[in-house]
Amino acid sequence: MLKKISVEHVRLGMHLQAFCGAWLDHPFWRTKFVLTDPKDIALIQESQIKEVWINLAKGLDIEPGEESGNLEASTAEEIPAPPPESVAKTSFNDEVKRAAKICARGKEAVVSMFQEARMGKAIEAEAAAPLVEEISNSVMRNPGALISLARLKTSDDYTYMHSVAVCALMIALSRQLGLSEEQTRDAGMAGLLHDLGKALIPNEILSKPGKLTDAEFAIIKTHPAEGHKLLLSGQGISDVVKDVCLHHHEKVDGSGYPKALNGETLSLFAKMGAVCDVYDAITSNRPYKAGWDPAESIKRMAEWKGHFDPQVFQAFVKSLGIYPIGSLVRLESGKLGVVTEQGEQSLLKPRVKVFFSTRSQAYIKPETIDLARSAEKIAGREDAEKWGIKDVDRYWAAETA
Repeated sequence: MLKKISVEHVRLGMHLQAFCGAWLDHPFWRTKFVLTDPKDIALIQESQIKEVWINLAKGLDIEPGEESGNLEASTAEEIPAPPPESVAKTSFNDEVKRAAKICARGKEAVVSMFQEARMGKAIEAEAAAPLVEEISNSVMRNPGALISLARLKTSDDYTYMHSVAVCALMIALSRQLGLSEEQTRDAGMAGLLHDLGKALIPNEILSKPGKLTDAEFAIIKTHPAEGHKLLLSGQGISDVVKDVCLHHHEKVDGSGYPKALNGETLSLFAKMGAVCDVYDAITSNRPYKAGWDPAESIKRMAEWKGHFDPQVFQAFVKSLGIYPIGSLVRLESGKLGVVTEQGEQSLLKPRVKVFFSTRSQAYIKPETIDLARSAEKIAGREDAEKWGIKDVDRYWAAETA
């Protein structure tokens, strides 16, 4: 039997089944565990959560006599479904701070999942479902915010934040392809768990700052199969998630690994995973290289013949924009700026924050220009190093501070 109680009556030995409130309002990435640490109780009581559900079949009840006073304990066989969250469209600036919280909590969740995998614990899709839902809702409100923030990872937390980023990219791509909500959730979960096998790869190889030896790369190449094995022993893991985990390094020309599948034998979801995985990898800072500019990355990926499915890649570009957020561009006036938000009508007319003049070769007062409402046009991508510009991302990511 399940019982809803006030957080003031939570005690050690209770089996916490669920929180009554939003996922971001409580201190844990997962529920359904027995409370064994007094610090966890303090975290619950200090959070915005006022009530929790406990499972009396798996843990203790409240102390005798505590149901009097202001406490109104209610019981049920199953937890009533919460009302659906509003996911109305928002601006980048409105969404970016919430997206930053989701990214931070998402990293904690992935770190925990990797630790559990290393200890041999079975992966539970149900535990990660609220995180995928939060990411999905953020992408629906404004796709650019969370996707762009997740790209700003350090080389140290790359492995974990990469999973959050690919989850968001898979969800955005699914919506662009017109997939169902169930398929979109599966795609998001696949993105979150696609690199689970890296939990079993030695960290000195994952974080090596120099080029991998042939032997080390051979070990890296085992991670899809190792992750697939972990998912086979998991609970509630869909076939889509297992498929993407095993095949996200395949290529449509058959030159990928581990099975050398091709465009005819790869599933749609595996093709999606390949695009999303590569884009986040090449735009992120790694131990051995700095990330490429987002627009330059899209250009280079388009030139890799035989790597990606053309229709899937085309949909991916539409989901991000030809000039994704964070891209450094040069306007026809000679001003340099960073893309801060996509235009609603055209992939060629995003909002750009200009801050540098190539004609005077000097910084200018930052100004945001909506190219959909301006005579200005993008002349092309630019290389920040060419102009001695550092930390381009601060011109669009400052809203998270």
